[in-house]
Amino acid sequence: MIVIGSMIGSGIFIVSADIARNVGSAGHLLLVWGLTGLMTVLAALSYGELAGMMPHVGGQYIYLREAYNPLVGFLYGWTMFMVIQTGTIAAVAVAFAKFNAVFFPFLGENVHPVPGLNISAAQLVAILSIAALTWINSRGLSVGKLVQNLFTSTKVLALVGLILLGFLVGWNDAAIRSNLAGFWQASWTTVTDGRVSVEPLGGWMLLAAIGVSMVGSLFSSDAWSNITFTAGEVIRPRRTIPLSLFLGTLTVTVIYLLTNLAYLAVLPLCGHPDGGGVMARGIQFALSDRVGTAAASAILGEPAVLIMAALIMVSTFGCNNGLILSGARLFYVMAWDGLFFRHAALLNKQRVPAVALVFQGIWAGLLCLTGTYSDLLDYVIFAVLIFYSLTIAGIFVLRVKRPEAERPYRAWGYPVVPVLYILAAGAICLDLLIFKPLYTWPGVGIALLGIPVFFIWRRLERRSA
Repeated sequence: MIVIGSMIGSGIFIVSADIARNVGSAGHLLLVWGLTGLMTVLAALSYGELAGMMPHVGGQYIYLREAYNPLVGFLYGWTMFMVIQTGTIAAVAVAFAKFNAVFFPFLGENVHPVPGLNISAAQLVAILSIAALTWINSRGLSVGKLVQNLFTSTKVLALVGLILLGFLVGWNDAAIRSNLAGFWQASWTTVTDGRVSVEPLGGWMLLAAIGVSMVGSLFSSDAWSNITFTAGEVIRPRRTIPLSLFLGTLTVTVIYLLTNLAYLAVLPLCGHPDGGGVMARGIQFALSDRVGTAAASAILGEPAVLIMAALIMVSTFGCNNGLILSGARLFYVMAWDGLFFRHAALLNKQRVPAVALVFQGIWAGLLCLTGTYSDLLDYVIFAVLIFYSLTIAGIFVLRVKRPEAERPYRAWGYPVVPVLYILAAGAICLDLLIFKPLYTWPGVGIALLGIPVFFIWRRLERRSA
């Protein structure tokens, strides 16, 4: 439930529009989601060995620290705290607040409840949702588990319902014919000053477009490794964590592919930004990129707006519960290593890292106020892939450094599967360096900024000791 719940947020309802503009065909839209799912499952299969070998709270941070050195582990934890974990929490919380405003317009983004302050009601709702989930998870693991199971089950069932409605009720012969007619005819669609430009894609440019398109789908499929942060609190972690990684990522991959097939059964992929309805706009130009809402509107009419808003609120609330529950365990372990605020290493009466939860919640709340969290998330996809690749490469390092260590589960397909993931991630990173340098260097900068912080923190810790 943590793997599935942390992965499924609002991305599956939105990012297919951007992918459709980048690749321009139904076949390549499905290919992007399929490649993303394949990469995610391959990574999960590889992580299983590390999870079984080191079933400790802290997960990926521990793997990097033990495979390389404390600095590499800290750079990962630093980037997680500064942007990846807290930025994702902020982005998901704001998505929750935006759709909450569908039911309560007086809590929308254009409402400023405090005169003189440039803070919207939606930002306050986002911060309150983070505060509520932080408090819930400070009450004990059993409470956080209950919320996670309830909301994840609900949103999975709701997504299955949307898929079934798409195939059984919304089946649109005209849309399907249109999508099949150009199933593999890739193109890049841009809009400049109201004019739509469509350029055919082929060869290396097609590969580049697929790589750039995977930024959105990879973020929609991210956070699956968060379960490793909680390993010390999982029953039979040597078996449960590898199994949950594989089953969770596989389940979400299948759901995402079926959801996109349902979109294509209901809506034409190609459209125009000035189209008069959901069919004329297509997947490419769904209003505000809300493809899920457009598909539901085509199936159910006007009530779909409210239904989809409720579904996305459930999805984002459950997603943030998993992120908040697991992320605090990472910062708790860093504090034990003397690489985070010392009080974050304390447990409360319910035996959970409440102080770490508070630090995480405060920073995520501040990111909600900045309004720049979504830009930061775009910037760090490069760093995310680098850390995933380093972690999987750690399997090779640890087999040399610790050949005698207990490994109840060995990476499936070793060494081919881990190498395939590293090569695929490397190719996407190279693609982003060439075609989206503005999205890569800031992420590298945020991660590297942690190097002086690491040495300063270590020095301060020695003095205080």
